[in-house]
Formats: sequence, structure tokens, C-alpha cells
Amino acid sequence: MKRIALMGASGMLGTDLLARLNEAYDCIAVNGMRDLDIANRSKVLRWMEAVQPDIVINAAADTDVDGCETHGVRAMQVNGKGPGYLAQACAQVGALMVQVSTDFVFDGASDTPYREEAPVNPLSVYGASKLLGEQEVASHLERFLIIRTSWLYGAHGRNFVEAILSQAEQGAALRVVDDQIGSPTYVPDLSRALIRLLEIGATGTVHVANAGACSWYDFARKILEFSGCDTVPIERITSSELNQAARRPAYSALSCEHYTSLSGELIRPWTEALQQYLQERFQKVSKDAKC
Repeated sequence: MKRIALMGASGMLGTDLLARLNEAYDCIAVNGMRDLDIANRSKVLRWMEAVQPDIVINAAADTDVDGCETHGVRAMQVNGKGPGYLAQACAQVGALMVQVSTDFVFDGASDTPYREEAPVNPLSVYGASKLLGEQEVASHLERFLIIRTSWLYGAHGRNFVEAILSQAEQGAALRVVDDQIGSPTYVPDLSRALIRLLEIGATGTVHVANAGACSWYDFARKILEFSGCDTVPIERITSSELNQAARRPAYSALSCEHYTSLSGELIRPWTEALQQYLQERFQKVSKDAKC
């Protein structure tokens, strides 16, 4: 049985991945800095030498996009240099490394879904730090897997779906941006795709997201619709009205054609995945929604 070291095992993606990986692998859960500070090179190298994993999955990251603007040095260490240290350690023990990355490596100038080979040009410190992580991994390893994904939500962490539902349940009027377009991605679908890529021995860079694209406003409308909360007021606003510290790409939908060509599988539409998430959350959406 292969041994997998999962970084960020207590996060939204990590929690879901760990439950699935435990069925077929010998998994070692690494829960944040209390277990291993990936930004500390010497500790990473010693830890990896002791554990000797076959595969390392790095789902650990500083995902506070606006916070990264004010704490840029730390973001570059955790999201950028940290994956590089993991990659160096993987090279020493002969392990495959899987690095989870983001649509924020793109600048949003495209009007068609981004393919893996599209030029990168991050607009924010967060995006730049994640791109550095990709580059560090690729520079230290001949064999690696970088998975870019986007707009994650799931049962084990804070996310946009829960934020919208919380405001709606409190009767608050919603103001949501309609000038950022992307691909909402359900964590269980990402986990299944990641494991499928491991099973077939995929390497390189692969985009994984639920099919289709929408604005945050469209996403919010569907959340309300599927939750039986259609009467909650929702207002379209522009990104500039939020006055956020970090710039976001106006368009960052991901093309998953490469994933399909590798795996032989299509990733389901984001609307279908969202319906499942909400059905499981409420059991019976139309009866149990609290809006």
C-alpha cells in the first residue's frame, strides 16, 4: 500500500481528501504548522526523510486573498517557497508531489476558458505566491502534478455558499459582484478527480473545476433558488464597490478538456454539483430552507 503525506489535512479540501484516500492508501495527515511548518526548509527535509512517503499532496495554503496583500512575505513563504521545500524533499526520497493551485495565476484578460498552457499573469500577491509555488515545484522535480482549481466550496470549511445562506437566513439584503466570472467547484468533485489522476499516473499541469462558468452574482442567485430562498433581495454590484485590497481576475473560468482527455471522464456542471451540496445540507431543500 502506497504511503501518502497530505499537507493541510484539516482544511476544506484536505478533510474531504483524507476520508477518500484512507480507503486505498496509508495516509499521514499533516494538520498545519502544529505538525509541520512547510515554510521551514530544514524541518521539511528532516520530516520527509523520516516519513518516506510515496506521494505528497500539498493542500496547505494561505488562502486569505486580501490578507496576502498586507502579509506578502508570509504568503510568499507559505504559498511559494513552502511548496519548493516540499518538492526538494520529494526529490530526495523519490516521491511524487501533487500541488494544488488556483485560477488566480491568470489575469482575467481572456474571454474563453483558460487552458493549462495559457500565459500566466497574476494580479494579486496571493496569485503571485501560488504561481511561485508552481514554479518552485516544477524547478525541483521532473515528475509532479499541479492541479489548478477555482471557487471552492464544500462541507468542511467557510465558503461562499455558506456566506450567502447565512446572510439570507438572517433576512439580510445581498450585494454581490457580477463582473467576476469563474467556475464554482465542489470539493468532493475535486477530490475524486485528484484521486483519478493519481490512479492513472498523470503528471504535469491539469485544470480541475466543475463545468461551466458564472459570475458571483449568478452563483448567489442559484444558491438562493436551490435553497428555496428566491424572495431574498439581491443586488448586482461591481468589484470596485467592494474596495477589496486584492485585485481579482475578471474572467478565470478553467478549461478541463485536458483532464477529460487524460481520465476519460467529464466533470459535471457546477449547477448540478451545487444542487447536491444543498440537498445534502438541507436534506429536503424546499421544506427545510430557513429563508
